[in-house]
Amino acid sequence: MVIKKVKVKNEEGLHARPSSVLVKTASQFKSDFYIRMYGFKVNGKSILGVMTLAAECGSEMELLLEGPDEEEAADVIAKLFDNQFEMESS
Repeated sequence: MVIKKVKVKNEEGLHARPSSVLVKTASQFKSDFYIRMYGFKVNGKSILGVMTLAAECGSEMELLLEGPDEEEAADVIAKLFDNQFEMESS
């Protein structure tokens, strides 16, 4: 299991668009993905789960990943937070 601490850096927080980017990215990996914040734990591959966190700018959370590609998934997802959920162009 990989656990990474991240912080929401974009001004608008984890609203619909960044939540969608997060879920879409996480769903590309086989590993299970959960987000833990303020005592809540939600499925990071569920748009409803992610949006129920109502994470504002500056919110800190833990990413929990477990599975065959957990390391790669953790790195890619943490990078999304660092890049304020802007997808890198190919």
